[in-house]
Amino acid sequence: MRKGTWPAFTARPYVCGALGPFTADRIAALRAAGPATQAVYETPDAVLYGSAPLEPYAPGAFAWGERRPVVGDDRPPSWLRVAEEHETPGLIDGPEQVVLHAGAFGLVDVYYLEAGGAVYFAGLIEPLLALARRPYQVNWDAWAAILKLTYPLLEDTPYREVRRLPGATALTWSRARRRITVDRRAPRWVREEPVDRGVTAREMVALLHEALKPYEDRPVLVPVSGGYDSRLLASVAVARRMDVESWTTSPDDGLDNDIDFARYITRELGIPHRVIPQDPAAYPDEALWTARRLEYLTSHHAWYAPFARQVHAAGRPIVDGLAGGPLMKNFLISSAAVGAESAAARREALLRSLANGEAHLPVLSERAAAWIDERVREAFGRATSMLRGHRAELPLSVLHTRTARGIARSPVNLVGPEVTPIFPFLHPEFFDAALSVPVTRKEGGRFYREILQAANPRVAALPSTNVPLLPNRRVPLRSGGPAAREWSHRMLRRVAAIEGLLSEEMLRVVADGPDALTAFRSWNSRFWLRGLVLFGAWLADYEDLLGDLTPPWA
Repeated sequence: MRKGTWPAFTARPYVCGALGPFTADRIAALRAAGPATQAVYETPDAVLYGSAPLEPYAPGAFAWGERRPVVGDDRPPSWLRVAEEHETPGLIDGPEQVVLHAGAFGLVDVYYLEAGGAVYFAGLIEPLLALARRPYQVNWDAWAAILKLTYPLLEDTPYREVRRLPGATALTWSRARRRITVDRRAPRWVREEPVDRGVTAREMVALLHEALKPYEDRPVLVPVSGGYDSRLLASVAVARRMDVESWTTSPDDGLDNDIDFARYITRELGIPHRVIPQDPAAYPDEALWTARRLEYLTSHHAWYAPFARQVHAAGRPIVDGLAGGPLMKNFLISSAAVGAESAAARREALLRSLANGEAHLPVLSERAAAWIDERVREAFGRATSMLRGHRAELPLSVLHTRTARGIARSPVNLVGPEVTPIFPFLHPEFFDAALSVPVTRKEGGRFYREILQAANPRVAALPSTNVPLLPNRRVPLRSGGPAAREWSHRMLRRVAAIEGLLSEEMLRVVADGPDALTAFRSWNSRFWLRGLVLFGAWLADYEDLLGDLTPPWA
């Protein structure tokens, strides 16, 4: 992280390396630019370095996610099987080829850069920039998606030369042909379309028990908010008599219903509960820490920074409800998408749900908005192309884009790698069962309420942020306070210098100073503002290394 510090790779190691005709000087530069590493595996065609020792699970086969294959498995190593069963990236050196692969969803990042016919890879973007040509070229497609969706798509990172290996994808170095090819596969849940098998709510709860069983001898942290996901996981963990603590923090949504509702839930479950406070004056430092830690890939999660740092200190594995919304309550799947009469209409309706809505004023210039809309629509179409016509197209489209590229950054890259994140909803049996339930049964949260009732009727009856209600109390937005406005305005001034990006109305907001940002109160306006501020922070951090900043629409 430029001008920052490396994460402490405690639960998950940092790795870097190369495959193909790599050179010693480039490998040395890559290692010097990132966290300290030691040799794990070295051959003429592949090298792997890690921040901690990595034991091969088969000869020449390594994985480095939180869940890894069992050492001594007699089955020959298959990169797709490892990616699907363990959601881990890895490297497999076989007799004929060397394979570098991502996990099936790509939750643990693998970034790479091609040079001299070789591929150099790392778990972070920043070390690979040591091998990139200077000045760095801006990847405007990545920033279009970050502004419009809050996260990039496909292989995009903010830099043209550094790419991200998508989920269920491998780079293969052929010894015979002496070249690298891309091998993209359909993961199991795409190949094997789910059929409605009449799964009951009680069966879903039983599958969650199985998902948490491997962790029942470890103390865990189950963050509880006011929503469905966390109360369900907390209820199952308590029913299993696990050693559970629960923490809650403000999502900075102006309501803080989460804190009030979490108290009711944890009191009913009888588990220790702690509220992690947030200091409005610290927002600029925490937002910048989050941006750098996530390498400017998403405008989400600034509110999570103080919580994540406390989790690091506690050291307990954290039980996270990743994917619960799309799997069980049609989160971000509109009725228009469910009822669409064509594939194109379905995809367009889903993209509208995922994209930022209209702010209270035009934020982008007409030319910039048109270019961004077109590029994001094209990228989203390619990112979800393998799902067209699939019975679970809608939830899988959300999971493979927003969940994997945006929301997962919080447990994977802010909590992890210091602490292990646990994702019960991604447990294969639970995941398959949830996908088999038709989206029509999930509309309005009906199916999810059945599951909650089966898990713990008393907890299910408590107030929830997933149910429309009048706010208990309003609290000031930390991201809208004086310190935040001052910092955000400084970042916006940098963005305003990009030719033709902002509308005339938005340029006047910037000219009017920090207090003009108090008008950005609505949900949509706040998301646009956060994306622009993230862009400005990136420009500030890399201003001496970036090349031509003339955008494609200018």
